[in-house]
Amino acid sequence: MITVVRSMTGYGRFEGVVCGRQTVFEIKAVNHRFFELQSRVPRGCGFLEETIKDLVSRYVSRGKIDVFVSVEADDSLEADVKINHSLASGYVKALKELCSEYDLKDDISVSLLSRYSDIFTVTKAPENEEALIEIVKEAGTKAIADFMAMREREGEKLAADVMDHSRMILQLVGEIEERSPVTVEEYRNKLYERIKEVLQDTSIDSQRMLTEAAIFADKTAVNEETVRLRSHFDQMEAILKKSEPVGRKLDFIVQEMNREANTTGSKVCDAELAHKVVEIKAEIEKIREQIQNIE
Repeated sequence: MITVVRSMTGYGRFEGVVCGRQTVFEIKAVNHRFFELQSRVPRGCGFLEETIKDLVSRYVSRGKIDVFVSVEADDSLEADVKINHSLASGYVKALKELCSEYDLKDDISVSLLSRYSDIFTVTKAPENEEALIEIVKEAGTKAIADFMAMREREGEKLAADVMDHSRMILQLVGEIEERSPVTVEEYRNKLYERIKEVLQDTSIDSQRMLTEAAIFADKTAVNEETVRLRSHFDQMEAILKKSEPVGRKLDFIVQEMNREANTTGSKVCDAELAHKVVEIKAEIEKIREQIQNIE
């Protein structure tokens, strides 16, 4: 079974303690033509975004990726809390005025003033950037391993489905190759009967009959198209076995397959063959839809 194909859709998560700090690294991805990454990191840790991008891009070449990172604050860091006395004085004055104006109980307290958070300015010591980067790398590597495993499982299913549709198309191609020469013989016989009916007793020019049949055979010959279709499927099977991202290559192959199917459809002059071409195009469309999910 092919296992190297990867879906662009996936999800991975790590939650645990890294370097003594509770850490969450979550990654999810959906289909996208290009590589697009959005990350959410703790406030003041924008420097982690580049680390995350470098880490994810090692494993992912296409897709819309969302990453969420949470790292528990370092309790060992000192914090400096300053009071805006001017603002606090203003609040006290305003509250006393309310008490006086409306004959209210004067219960102004520290706990009451503490509710006005703008009175306080908290300055924390800066985080150790290198330590945070190492935490994110370790957590991210574990989450991405989970993420990649899911993408490979999905990719295996996609590849298997693509090959199922491919085998169906090859079966139809074989039926067309078998039926196509028969249509030429049927055309020759019908032509002979028509001419015989029109000319009645007059002798029929056998050479002219052969020429007309040859012209019809040349116009309706689809062997070149079916050979190219088979070649495209061989290429597709080979591409699906590559360990590199193959989505774009597969997309090109499907376009070429569709082109050959259209050309075949324009050449056939037989209802049975035309129906088989329609079936082939329907199967190609199913393949196209599936490879949109392949990286």
